[in-house]
Amino acid sequence: MSLKDKLAAQRIYILLGALFITSLVVSNLIFQKFFYWYPMNFEIFGIKLFEISVGILPYPITFLITDLISEIYGKKRANDVVVTGIFASFFSLLIVYVSSSVPATSWSHVQDHTFDHVFGNSAIAVFASMLTYLFAQFVDIQIYHFWKRLTKGKHLWFRNNFSTWFSQFIDTFTIVFLLCSFDIIDWTNFNGLLISGFLFKLIIAILDTPFLYLGVYLFRKRFKLKVNDEIDLL
Repeated sequence: MSLKDKLAAQRIYILLGALFITSLVVSNLIFQKFFYWYPMNFEIFGIKLFEISVGILPYPITFLITDLISEIYGKKRANDVVVTGIFASFFSLLIVYVSSSVPATSWSHVQDHTFDHVFGNSAIAVFASMLTYLFAQFVDIQIYHFWKRLTKGKHLWFRNNFSTWFSQFIDTFTIVFLLCSFDIIDWTNFNGLLISGFLFKLIIAILDTPFLYLGVYLFRKRFKLKVNDEIDLL
């Protein structure tokens, strides 16, 4: 690969990493708002399908990006992005904590009680989410590369969906469990939120498969990669 192509590949990698980090940080800041999407009139353990946190919306993007990076740049580069995202999340948590500590002026549009009400649970949520997310993402990457080696780079749809479904169940179960344990949401909502959250992520994982195929196709065409080839940025 020429130096020009390597520089182009590096710029794209940085862009994908930026999208990953932004999605991860934002999802941890907006999680307290819940929304509903009722494709059918169906309830699970007293909760309608789907009543879920808006924080779930950016999460599938992160798994799509790590799968794309895993496919094109390799396992190490995917792990590097995850670790960087964890650091960015904790740094954003520090910023929120400092912002909560300083008093608001009398003319501030957002007073202390409003700010604390919106971001007050962020410390617990981000900590719980990071422990969960770190584990889930590394599981996703490990499973993805296990099936990639086993299939010799073929059956992209299989490893994309199987790795994401398994890791997303771990992520959904653990984060809902921790949020209930910290009394951020009531235990009566545990089963409904777990099933709704996982089914929503499962649907999104299926829907994002064509986008992964498109991304892999464009990469292979641009950088003249064969099946199972990976870009070495060093």
